[in-house]
Amino acid sequence: MAHHGLLPSLFLLLLFVSASAGTGDEAHVSAVIADKGLAFAKDVLIGEAVRSLTPLRLPGAEKSIRVPFLGGIRATVSNITLFHLDVGDDSVIRPGDSGLVVVASGISANISMAWSYSYHSWYFGPLEISDSGTASILVQGMEVGITMEIKNYNGSLALNVSQCGCYVKNLDISLDGGASWFYQGFINAFEDDIRAAVEKVIPENIIGSTSKLDSFLQGLPRSVSLDNVTALNMTFVNDPQYGNSSIEFDINGLFASAVPKTSNLQKHPMLLSCGGASNMLLLSLDEAVFNSALDVYYKADSMHLVVDKIPDQSLLNTAGWKFIIPRLYRSYPNDDMVLNISMASAPIMRIASETIGATINADMIIDVLHGTETIPVACISVVVSASGVVEASGNKVYGRVELDDFSLSLKWSKIGNIHMSLIQGVIWVFLNTACMPYVNSRLGHGIVLPVVHGFTLKDVYVVTSAEQLTLCSDIAFANNVSRLASLPVLW
Repeated sequence: MAHHGLLPSLFLLLLFVSASAGTGDEAHVSAVIADKGLAFAKDVLIGEAVRSLTPLRLPGAEKSIRVPFLGGIRATVSNITLFHLDVGDDSVIRPGDSGLVVVASGISANISMAWSYSYHSWYFGPLEISDSGTASILVQGMEVGITMEIKNYNGSLALNVSQCGCYVKNLDISLDGGASWFYQGFINAFEDDIRAAVEKVIPENIIGSTSKLDSFLQGLPRSVSLDNVTALNMTFVNDPQYGNSSIEFDINGLFASAVPKTSNLQKHPMLLSCGGASNMLLLSLDEAVFNSALDVYYKADSMHLVVDKIPDQSLLNTAGWKFIIPRLYRSYPNDDMVLNISMASAPIMRIASETIGATINADMIIDVLHGTETIPVACISVVVSASGVVEASGNKVYGRVELDDFSLSLKWSKIGNIHMSLIQGVIWVFLNTACMPYVNSRLGHGIVLPVVHGFTLKDVYVVTSAEQLTLCSDIAFANNVSRLASLPVLW
């Protein structure tokens, strides 16, 4: 059976869309990161922050005191390195009025440093006493907070840190080497300097790291070609919307042809729901997304199907039509036939609660293979009503479709008048034994939902409601990935 898209594309397109975008001012795709997803994002961000902050070099400090009649005392701390961070379980992430607030609390840290001490006196003659060693510092009760604003910048997402601060509650210095017990009190005088260094350098490094994330977001591709017919424009629409425990990103989501054009499709209000279940990600697409894709493929003349093999092959020979269309058999006795099916108009998809329907208006031309010639003898208009469901298993989504009803009308004929009531049974056989099984075999292979490399979707399931379809999913790192730094940009 030769094919170029027809019925399979109708439902395969339904299963192909991810968090993608289109041009225009209206949103047809909404992606919601729920509280469970925000918690996952918080753990990822904190884990990346810990990796980027360790090891972290802090500035050294020096103190000099001149005592009358005695001389000068000079002490320094250097090679101060924060080499371990442990973040407690009390960290939170919450949407604010215009951004995300992440507060990591109950943090403990380990710091190493070198210390040196020298005493110079000329009062009793040239005299110098010096000592040096190392020290370990335990930081406890540290808290780091950051407020990140995510804005729409010319269709991309821009990330900016509006606030970032660090507070150290307790800091304990323990000296090693030399006569450390003798200098402990003096070295403790550096406690405020070390505390100030930690509270200054950590926010600076976090802000520096978020600039890389901002570059990543703005570098996401804004257009992805699916084939030589269609492309997805990944432009975001409007600023993210912050709820009490979620963030919503609105995307136009309409398919576009290779030649950009303006769409007049209207957006339907979106009510995102996963039936009360708690999921990290909710991705909602209204039916205009799928209808725009079908319209693009139709206008590109890439939706047709040639049927040359069916289970009952005798029906593709004029002898099988001998008593249904006698003139066909008399004109071309025992000649093989093929059915050349093409779209008369773009298919229309309808999404309702627990079902997906489609109306397909096609022209079916009967071609007779007479010797070396292919002779079109008649054209029949076929209007098909079909319904299907979308299911998920693992990271794949699958579809299943069945024929609901169809109607026939004769558009033209070179073999006289054809009574549609006489051929309705044969056409029913074609649709149910050739077209529908072919569509379902394609849908049965499943489509892997495209996501950012290094992540995987878990426990995906589908919810349909009036004029929209919602994919509900959790997110996890892929097996071979454990950190953001190893992620490529996109699939």
